Amino acid sequence: MSSNKLKSRLLEIIRHRSFERKDVVLASGKKSDFYIDCRLTTLYPEGAYLIGKVFLDMINGLNEEVDAVGGPTLGADPIAVAVSVESYRAGNPMPAFIIRKKPKGHGKKEWIEGKGNLNRGATVVILEDVVTTGGSVLKAAEKAKDEGFEVAAILAIVDREDGGAERIRNAGYRFKAIFSKSDIMR
Repeated sequence: MSSNKLKSRLLEIIRHRSFERKDVVLASGKKSDFYIDCRLTTLYPEGAYLIGKVFLDMINGLNEEVDAVGGPTLGADPIAVAVSVESYRAGNPMPAFIIRKKPKGHGKKEWIEGKGNLNRGATVVILEDVVTTGGSVLKAAEKAKDEGFEVAAILAIVDREDGGAERIRNAGYRFKAIFSKSDIMR
């Protein structure tokens, strides 16, 4: 299936499973008259498959060797696993990792789960489901850098077009989303 067909089908699934018109307060504190819950797509078998394929294509398009993929829990967890599995199927395995909101309270007290599969200096891509202001994903990228990883890019399923893309780029990161709010609302 071509990249455009994959994206077209993924958009159908997001519109059907993840998009809802309702009044909500977002994690950023902003009010919105719609909600995009990408977990309903990323936890759906076909959605996970398509996200793995589309993100892997985007990562390959960075023209940079990427060692691993991960992002902030909870939204990025199934995304990172989908991309990791697809990278294995494509013959260039990239481990997944998860960045906690706060360090684990016991054991090793880690911020990043799965970092034992990576070497210091590894090049990583930070993944996110929905970007509004970019705050959560920027914190995750900083935690990855604090652990000694190089962040090649930040990729998202949806950019809500609320300033997050600009904020991420202004922080010095490459940013790209599969879809924008405008794509979803069409």
